[in-house]
Amino acid sequence: MPTPQELEQRIEAAIPGAHAEVSSADNVHFSARVVAASFDGMSRIQQHRLVYDVFDGQLGGEIHAFSLRTEVP
Repeated sequence: MPTPQELEQRIEAAIPGAHAEVSSADNVHFSARVVAASFDGMSRIQQHRLVYDVFDGQLGGEIHAFSLRTEVP
């Protein structure tokens, strides 16, 4: 099972300049806040897709639920 810290590292490695804060009470249901300058000019849907792509194939499996909030600094 992934940990919040592992998910933070994966997001930050995949999205240059991103800062991720991920929390979970059970390492299955996650809540994340991702701030990245690269989100500038993107729609909210595009921002979320960029983050979701980091977890290709894991959402709905190892990562049962993933609540996401994205922001531009």
